Parts: sequence; structure tokens; C-alpha cells
Amino acid sequence: MNRPRIRTFSHHCRERFGQTIGKIPLDLGITCPNRSKGGCLYCRPASFTPFSLRATDPLDEQIRRGKKYLLRNRFTRYFGYFQQETATAMATAQLIPILAQVLEDPDCVGIILSTRPDAIAANLPAALAHLIDKSGKECLIELGLQSIHPASLQLLNRQHSFEDFLGAVRRIQAVGNLQLGVHLILGIPEESETDMLQTMQTVCTLGIQALKVHHLQVIRDTPLHTLYEQGHVTVFSHKGYLELLLRLLARIPAEITLHRLWSTSHPDLLVAPRWQSLTGALSKELQRLMTERDIWQGQQANSK
Repeated sequence: MNRPRIRTFSHHCRERFGQTIGKIPLDLGITCPNRSKGGCLYCRPASFTPFSLRATDPLDEQIRRGKKYLLRNRFTRYFGYFQQETATAMATAQLIPILAQVLEDPDCVGIILSTRPDAIAANLPAALAHLIDKSGKECLIELGLQSIHPASLQLLNRQHSFEDFLGAVRRIQAVGNLQLGVHLILGIPEESETDMLQTMQTVCTLGIQALKVHHLQVIRDTPLHTLYEQGHVTVFSHKGYLELLLRLLARIPAEITLHRLWSTSHPDLLVAPRWQSLTGALSKELQRLMTERDIWQGQQANSK
């Protein structure tokens, strides 16, 4: 087949920009509002913070370090990636000038805001849309949902509902020129494969442009770590997760860009699973299996 078996972020960027594009994580020093409510069961920010990122550095220094240590010679252009904590918890009037500063860099093609459904202020989508129109660049808002199932959201201590998520989706899509992505976790305790498939198929009907999924990871000194040590949490094996992806990928519409299929926590903080495989090797193995079994993204997207 001529088309790629998975619409990866790299493929999307080559199609959209004619070249691969990097991501530079940026930190505004804003604490996630859910942390005052106990925080998410699995979350420890240090587990996914790049070594080059220092929240105390001004943005221009964060960008400089990101170009030096993350982009290196692989990429010449980048997305400003606000993944740390919850940047949109900042007041819109304060946030927009900061985002405008990032977009002024000629090397920057746009911004990605990774945030919570309950941290999309009523006035934020319109303000973002105006900024993006003015800059001529792009903005992807990536909403962390994890699951559509109320019991799972409660277990994870997400402190928002699926209805909150749908409200945020409506506000973002109403302005027209913002792209929308969703972040899901596979392997939440007590969820079946049917539950995971239902979550994925539901969000894929909402007109989203991007999807980020990964397997549940147990990070040291989190509440999930305690449950894991008590024997209440089962994690995927290497083979088990690949087999799940092979079944799920065919149900994801071909036009949705997959930004991530694996979690990449710092090894010294990762408790389980420890597969001893780098993401590049996992990707090659997945592609090989898809080719051998003649599976591609979107193959069964209309199947129930």
C-alpha cells in the first residue's frame, strides 16, 4: 500500500509543512489546579519533564535550550508545546501575550496546549482563535480525558466529568480555527478492552484532529504506586500492549493524527511496566506486525 499504515505526527508534518517538525516543551510555572484536590492518581510531573526544561528560566531561554538539546540537527522548526502542568489555568489576559511571544519566533509553526477539560475558560477559545488568525500559525488544544467512563474518572481522581469534556469540545470547536486533540490512557484498572474501545470510538466521532494514547504506567511515589504494591493494579506486558494496539488502530479514522502511542517516563521514576525497549524499537515492531497482518489505521473505522 502507498499510504502509511499509521498517520503519525511525523507523517502529518511532512504532509502539512513539507518537513518533520519538532516539539519544544515549555513551562509557565503554573501548577495544575487538580493538585490542590489530591492530583491525578498516576501523575508526577518530574516523570515526563525533559532534562533541558527549567521552569525558572524565561521563555526565550527555555526555547533556546530546547533548540540546542531537543531539536539538535533533526528539526529546524518546532511547535511550542505547553505540556507541563496546566498552562490554561492562567488567566486568558495573561496567557495570550505569552503565547504571542512564542509565535513570533520564525522557527515556530504553532503551539500545542495540553490541558484539562475544566481549564478552558469561556473567553479562551475566541482569544486563541484571534491570535492564531493574526499569527498565521497553528494551535492544537489537547484535552486530557483518559476515559469516558465515570468510574474510571473517579478512580483516577480527575475531578471532571465526561460532560465537562464535551462542553470544552463545543467551546473550542465553535470558534472554527483551533485544532482539537484528545489524550487517552489504556489499561486503567477495572477497564475491559470493550471499555477502552468504547472510549476511543466515542471521541473519534467528535471531529477531532489528533489523538494521543499510551499505556498506563506506574510512577514511583504516586497513589497509583501504592495501589500497585498492594496488588490492585495490573499493567500491560510488551506483547499484550502491541496486540491491543493492533486491534484498536484499525478502528481509528485514518484522518486522525496519532501524536503518541507510548508513554516515555524517566527510567529512574518508572516502576512498571519496564519493557527495556525504546520507543523507536516499539514503533518498528508495531509497523512490522501491521505489515505482516495487513492492518492499517482506519481499516475498520466504521465497524461497531
